[in-house]
Amino acid sequence: MRRLITGAVAAAIALGTLDVQAQTADLILYNAKVFTAEPGQPLQQAVAIAGDKVLQVGTNESISALADTHSKRVDLQGKLLMPGFIDSHSHAIDGGMELVSASMKDEQVSLDELAQRLRAARDSGKARMGDILVMNGMHSSYWSQAKGLAERFNTGEWAQVPVVFTGSDYHTAWANTAMLRRAGLDAKLLRSLPAAQQRNIAHDKAFTPTGFLVDAGFDRVIAAMPAPDLPLLHRAGLAAVNYNNSLGVTAWMDAAANGRPGQPVYDIRPTAQTLGVLPAYRELARNGELSAHVAALLVVNPKSRPADLAVIDEVRQQFQGIPNLSLPGIKVFADGVVEYPAQSAALLKNYRNQHSAGELLLDPTHFGELVSAADARGWLVHIHAIGDRAVRESLNGIAQARKDRQSGVTHSITHLELVNPADFPRFKQLNVIASMQLEWALADDYTVDLVQPYVAADAYRYMYPAKSLLDAGATIAGASDWPVSTPDPLKAMYQAVTRQGPKGVLNGEQRIGREVMFYAYTRNAAKTIGLEDTIGSLAPGKQADLVVLDRDLFTVPEAELKEARVLRTLFGGREVYRAGDQSPL
Repeated sequence: MRRLITGAVAAAIALGTLDVQAQTADLILYNAKVFTAEPGQPLQQAVAIAGDKVLQVGTNESISALADTHSKRVDLQGKLLMPGFIDSHSHAIDGGMELVSASMKDEQVSLDELAQRLRAARDSGKARMGDILVMNGMHSSYWSQAKGLAERFNTGEWAQVPVVFTGSDYHTAWANTAMLRRAGLDAKLLRSLPAAQQRNIAHDKAFTPTGFLVDAGFDRVIAAMPAPDLPLLHRAGLAAVNYNNSLGVTAWMDAAANGRPGQPVYDIRPTAQTLGVLPAYRELARNGELSAHVAALLVVNPKSRPADLAVIDEVRQQFQGIPNLSLPGIKVFADGVVEYPAQSAALLKNYRNQHSAGELLLDPTHFGELVSAADARGWLVHIHAIGDRAVRESLNGIAQARKDRQSGVTHSITHLELVNPADFPRFKQLNVIASMQLEWALADDYTVDLVQPYVAADAYRYMYPAKSLLDAGATIAGASDWPVSTPDPLKAMYQAVTRQGPKGVLNGEQRIGREVMFYAYTRNAAKTIGLEDTIGSLAPGKQADLVVLDRDLFTVPEAELKEARVLRTLFGGREVYRAGDQSPL
C-alpha cells in the first residue's frame, strides 16, 4: 500500500511539473506588432511559444511573465509578426520542377531569342527529359505565333529532336513535328476523334496537326513523355519547400497531388496506382524536410460517379500518418482556360470570335451526386472553374450536397475569373469559399489582349470580382496556382488592393482592402484546406507557424506591399528561413 501511495504522489508531482513546464515559454518574440488573425482581436505585442505550439499572445509584460531561465527572448524591434501564410491552391512540386529545369517564367522574347534560350537549356541539360527538350513557363502570346514556331523548330537542328513548349497556364502547349510524331498525333488520328477532341488539337484543313495543343490534346503529348523519377521529384519538392518558406508560406493545398509535373490532369482517370507527387511528399517528410503543411487533393475525372471515389480512397489509405501531410478531399475540373486561342473555359454566352461557349467538362446532370458522395465521406471538394457557366454549375453541384445534408465540410471554387452577378450571394448561402488568384487581377497582355476582345462586355466587367463576392458575404481565400504565377502572397496582396498593371487598372471597382487579404492568406486559407483547428491564426494551442516582415503592412503605401520582404519564417516554432542580414533565433 505504501508503495502505491508513493507511486501516486510521484505521479502527482510529475503531472504538476509538466503543468508548470507547459506554462513556460521556450521562445518569446516581443516588442512586435502582432496580427493574430483572430477576428476582433486588436494587434498584440508579443508571442510565447512552447515546443511547436503557441503558448500565449499578449502584451510584452504578460508574455514576459511566461519566461524562465531557459527561455529565449527575441526583441523584434517593432517588426510586424503574422501567422505563416497559407496558399489555398498551389502545384508546388510543379513549381519546384520549374526551379530546377528550363522555364521562360512567362517572359516574352523574340522567336530567335527563344531558340537561343532552348539551345542553352539543351546544352546545360535543364531542358532534357530523356531525348525530349521541354521549355516550361511559356506566355500564351506565343500560341498566336504557331507558324513562326513551326518555321524555327521543325527544321535544321530541331528537325529530328522532339520539342515541347509548355504554357505557363499548364493547359496549353506547342509541340514540334518530331514530338507530334512521337505522340502519334497525325491527320488519321484527328479524323477519328469526336469534334470536341479535335478542337483541342490545332490542325489545318487536311487535319494535319500544327502543334498547338489544349487540355486533352496536351494530355496525348504528355503521355508520350517520360515521367520524372523520384529523385528528381524529391529535388523539386525540396526546392519548392525552401522557396515557399522564404516567402513566409508554411502551408498549401496541392490541388492535383495525384498528377505528375507538367501533366494537365483535368481528364485524369485515377487508379490505386496513380500516385503523382505523393511519394515525393512522403520522402520529404521521412527526411524531416517538409517544413510546411501540405493538404494534398486527388483529382477525379469530371464525369466521375460516386462509386469511383473508392479508388481515390485506396490512394488515400497509402499515405496516412505522414507528418505534415493530409489528404482532405478531391479536386474537379469544371472547364479549361478563357484566354485566346485556347478558349476552353465554359461561358454563359459564346465567345465573340466563334459559335461556341467553350467546354463544360463536368456533367451537370450527375455532378451533384459526386459532390454529395464526397461530402458524405467528410471530404472537401475543390473545383477549378474559370468561366461563368462553370462557376454556376459548380455551385449547383455543391447545392445538391447541402440539400442532402449539412455536414459542415468546407467546399471551395478556385480561379473564378468570370462570375455572373446572380451567383455572388450563393457563395455565402452554400458556405463555399472563393479561392482566388488575385495576383492575376491586373490589366496586362492576358486580360486586355487575350480575353477582353473575345468575351461579352457584361461578363468582362466582373473579371476576378473580389469586391462583389466580398460584399455578397463570400469568404475569400488567398491562392497562387504556382507555378502559373508567383507564390508570393505579398505580390497578390498588392494586386488585390490596386489591380494595377502595365495596361492600366482592371475593373477598379473590384479592389479590396489589404486587411481582407491578410485574413485571406491566413485564417480563411486554413479553413479552405481543412486545417483551421491547427493553423491559420496565432492562438494558444495552435502550431507556431509565423512570419516576420520588414515593414508594417497595415500602414505602408499600397505600392510598398509588393516590395515588402520576409525576414524570418518559423514552422512549428523552428526557424526555417531567415534573410541573410538576420542573426539566427
